Amino acid sequence: MAEPQKPPAQVKGGPLRSYGRVQSRTVKPRQAALMQTLAPTIAVPDGPVDPAALMPQASETWLEIGFGGGEHMAQQADLNRQALIIGAEPFVNGFASALRHVDERGLTNVRLLHGDARELLERLPDNALTRVFILFPDPWPKARHNKRRIIQPELLADIHRVLQPGGRLRFATDVAGYADWTLERVLASGLYDWPARNADDWRVPPEDHITTRYETKKLGDCAPVFFDFASA
Repeated sequence: MAEPQKPPAQVKGGPLRSYGRVQSRTVKPRQAALMQTLAPTIAVPDGPVDPAALMPQASETWLEIGFGGGEHMAQQADLNRQALIIGAEPFVNGFASALRHVDERGLTNVRLLHGDARELLERLPDNALTRVFILFPDPWPKARHNKRRIIQPELLADIHRVLQPGGRLRFATDVAGYADWTLERVLASGLYDWPARNADDWRVPPEDHITTRYETKKLGDCAPVFFDFASA
């Protein structure tokens, strides 16, 4: 069996890699088979990405940046069959796991990129998305590594460009320092509104939130924080 394609190495002068290792263990046989059969049929194509061409009947398009094992993305897609849901994930085992979820649920409204979401954002047209999810990304907790965090001014600008006015960006973390980091940078960008009015607006999971496998491990230093921002 051919080795699964690995995300491209960082381009010189490009953004620092915001994720750690890309594979932890051998991919299970069933998932490895899906890498060869299912993955090519739902892959985000090369070049400019036109959501209308990927799923003409979709009423909206969502993006999950770093979908982990894919359980959140797959269940959202199952509950929202009218939406095209695009996912990007560089971790081989997570990508393979997501394929299993897509296959088991018979999802036809999911398209996947095995790689860095930041290069996908560059290929999307303006105002293409209605929702973006960034759930429990690598916190890079050491101060010298903070520059590798996915939440950076450049990413926030790229997401704002592809979001429709009023489109939503949901960020979740269980690391207090990352919550502060994100809120500070989002508000400083001036590109998003934060409609929260009281603590429950960020301490209580949103009604449509789907618990992720990582979330259940409780590896962070605080209870999960959920920020829902609206594109201004």
